[in-house]
Amino acid sequence: MKRVVFILLILVISAGTGLTGQEISEGVIKVKKCNDFEVTGRGDSPEWEKTGWVFLTPRRERPITYETKAKVLYSDTGIYFLFDNEDRILTTTMTADNLNLWEEDVVEVFLWPQEDFPVYFEYELSPMNYELAILVPNYKGQFLGWLPWNYEGDRRTRRATSVRGGEHKSGAKVEGWIAEFFIPYKLLEPLPNVPPKSGTRWRANLYRIDYDQGMTPFLWQHTEGTFHDPERFGTFIFE
Repeated sequence: MKRVVFILLILVISAGTGLTGQEISEGVIKVKKCNDFEVTGRGDSPEWEKTGWVFLTPRRERPITYETKAKVLYSDTGIYFLFDNEDRILTTTMTADNLNLWEEDVVEVFLWPQEDFPVYFEYELSPMNYELAILVPNYKGQFLGWLPWNYEGDRRTRRATSVRGGEHKSGAKVEGWIAEFFIPYKLLEPLPNVPPKSGTRWRANLYRIDYDQGMTPFLWQHTEGTFHDPERFGTFIFE
């Protein structure tokens, strides 16, 4: 009897939200609409109060359990992300954009606007505010990133980072760090299904990597092996 009630409850929830049971199990973020705002690296805009936190969890074999959480909003011009990362040591020595940032502390976002088009966007940001923005053609698991061309003006991201409980420098002992960034739709052209409108669905995932005790991945939706596993991404639904 309890099982029947549980199944009926799931069906009612699914009908009320417009989501199928499969989508609920895979993970969904309902991305709320916002006005454009300044990116400060502190997440102090009142616009962030419009949405709640999504929590990322470490892979089971890793002992670190630092709290890692993120928020997502979208406007008429682009999509905003905010990551709050508990940490103890800033493992970050790279001092330029477009390097192998994933080899040190970093947050990452993958955006796949249309599933029948095997190209998605990957964005990485280090605690020292260095970025990697690439388009990734991924055909049957074979993938390679391409850097943007004419990356200036309204095609550039806006990003900033901050640290709490310590100095903002390589190797510093801290309590955590924050990454805040804005990805303009102009940068995502010519991907299909961009810009989103109310009801648009994108596949997406959120990641963090920490190196306090070796490489520890934190994930919103867990993938197998590599992060480049788009079939296991979650879903953004733009409200």
